[in-house]
Amino acid sequence: MAMQELLKAEDIKKALDAFQVAESFDHKKFFELVGLKAMTAENVKKVFKVLDVDESGFIEEEELKFVLKGFSKDGRDLSDKETKAFLSAADKDGDGKIGIDGERERQGSSFHSQWPLY
Repeated sequence: MAMQELLKAEDIKKALDAFQVAESFDHKKFFELVGLKAMTAENVKKVFKVLDVDESGFIEEEELKFVLKGFSKDGRDLSDKETKAFLSAADKDGDGKIGIDGERERQGSSFHSQWPLY
């Protein structure tokens, strides 16, 4: 599933444009701009699955670095500093990865309930 099937293309472009400059990424503002904040938990899970490139059920630091490219091929890579700050905010149990839900929640932080979208 492509991100454009879940989110409006104009919202994705607006969000990516807002954070083109290195060290400017703000995950809360980005998710608000793309419309993720208003999505149902089920659709947030679909977004998670698009971003979970290796299909491990987790978004690890290396995947997080390329998170903007998950929204559009034109997205930039996050800097190491931005990636670490994002992971630190989202990884509530300190295991270095962000999980999605249910069974996996016991193995890692929950994407929907713990990734600070709100």
